[in-house]
Amino acid sequence: MADSKFKIQNSKNKSIEDQIPKTEDRRPIQNPQSAICNPQSRVWIVSELYYPEETSTGYYITRTAEGLADEFDMNVLCGQPTYSARGRRAPSKETHKNVKIKRCVGTTLDKNVIVFKLVNILTLTLSIFFNAVFRFKKGDTVMVVTTPPSLPFITAIACFLKRAKYILLIHDNYPEIAIASKMVKPGSFIVRVMQRLNRFLYKRAWRIIVVGRDMKVLLEKKIGKEDEKIFTIPNWAELETVHPLPRDENPLLEELNLKDKFVLLYAGNMGYPNDIESIIESAEQLKEKRGIHFLFLGAGVKRRWLEKAVKERKLENVTLLNPKPRSEQTVFLNACDVGFVSLVSGMWGVSMPSRTYNLLAAGKPMIALTDAGSEIEMVLNDDSVGWSIPPSAPDKLTEIVLEAYSKREEFAEISGRARQAALEKYSLDAALDKYRKVFTTDEK
Repeated sequence: MADSKFKIQNSKNKSIEDQIPKTEDRRPIQNPQSAICNPQSRVWIVSELYYPEETSTGYYITRTAEGLADEFDMNVLCGQPTYSARGRRAPSKETHKNVKIKRCVGTTLDKNVIVFKLVNILTLTLSIFFNAVFRFKKGDTVMVVTTPPSLPFITAIACFLKRAKYILLIHDNYPEIAIASKMVKPGSFIVRVMQRLNRFLYKRAWRIIVVGRDMKVLLEKKIGKEDEKIFTIPNWAELETVHPLPRDENPLLEELNLKDKFVLLYAGNMGYPNDIESIIESAEQLKEKRGIHFLFLGAGVKRRWLEKAVKERKLENVTLLNPKPRSEQTVFLNACDVGFVSLVSGMWGVSMPSRTYNLLAAGKPMIALTDAGSEIEMVLNDDSVGWSIPPSAPDKLTEIVLEAYSKREEFAEISGRARQAALEKYSLDAALDKYRKVFTTDEK
C-alpha cells in the first residue's frame, strides 16, 4: 500500500475459515499422456538444509518433499544441521515420512563467522557432489536449492554426468544479494564471472522455480522470456500452527509488561540483507512517545550491532529477545500490533522473506521496508494489509509508524483480510499443487 491508505472492506458475517473451500480433496487428476516426470520415477532434492533444521529453507524444503512423497519416489541429499539444530547429529541415512534422506559429511562451524561459513560451504559442496555422482541415475529428476551459490553448479555437473535433468529452486538471486549486502561491488570481476556462469546454469536447467513475481521478471531479464520453464511458486503460511490470538491472551506481552503499549515486531533473521538500521533510527526518533514500543526477536550477523545501538542510545522503547522455536510462532507473532518486514536497497527480485506469510496467517498488518515493485509490496497491496516504504528512510518510517498508531482502531478488519489472504493464496496445499504441475505436465 504505497500511498499508505487502507481501503477498508466491510466485515462479513461468516468466519473467514468458513468461506474458504477445503483443499484436501482438490488435487488435480494427472493425465498420464502429459506426464514428464513419471510418478514412479526418482526425484531428488538437493539442499544444504533439511529436517531436523527448522530455519525457513529447511522447513520449506522438508514440507515440500514430504508433501510430494505420496506421488513420487522422494530422495534428499543434504548436510548435517548447522543452523537452528546445530549441534544435533542426525543419522547419515534415514527415511522420514516416506522421504529417503542422505546427509553428507561436512563441517558444522558457526555460520555467523564468515570464514567458518565458507569452510562449511566448501566441505558440504564437495561431499554432496561425490554423493550425487554416485547416487544419481539416468532419468532422475533433481531439484536443487540455489543457496549456497555453489550448490546448483555441482548439482548441474552431476546431472550432466549421470544424464539426469535438474530444476533450479531460487530462494535468493546471486550475485544480486551479495551486491545489495555490500559484500561485492557491481561490475567487479567476481560479479561478471557469476553472471556468466548463472546464464549458463539457467539456460540448461529443465525448469526454474522462483518464489516471487519480481524474481521472475529479473530472471527473464537475464535469460529472456522462457515462459515454458519459469514457474512462480510462493512459499506458504504455516496455517496448521499459526493463527490470530487475542491480544489480551498473549503470554509474551504479559511477560514483557507490554499489554498497554502499541508494539511493532521484527521477528526473524538479522542479516546483511535486512534493514535493521532504519528501524532503530525510527525507534530513537520515537523514544519520547511512551505508548509505542519496538520488539526484536531473532539472531544474525547484525544482532551484535543492534544490541550495541540500543545500549549506547539508551532506547528504553526497544526490547531484544533471543530466537524462539517455530512451535511458538503463534505466540510471538501475535505479540504485536504491527509486524516489520525489512530488506536493504537493491533487493528487488532477489529474495522474498517467508516471515511475511506467517504474519498474514497471524492476521497482522505489516510495514515493509522494500524496493518499489517488490513481491513484498505486491503482497501487501493485493489485499490492503499494510504500508510499503523504501529502505534507508527512517524519517518516512517514523511517519508511517505514527500513522499506523492513529489507525489502530481499524486493525480488526485489516487482520481479517490478512488471515483470508493466507488461507486463500498462501497455503501448503496451494504450493504443492503448483509443485506437482512443475513435475508432471508440459503446460503451466
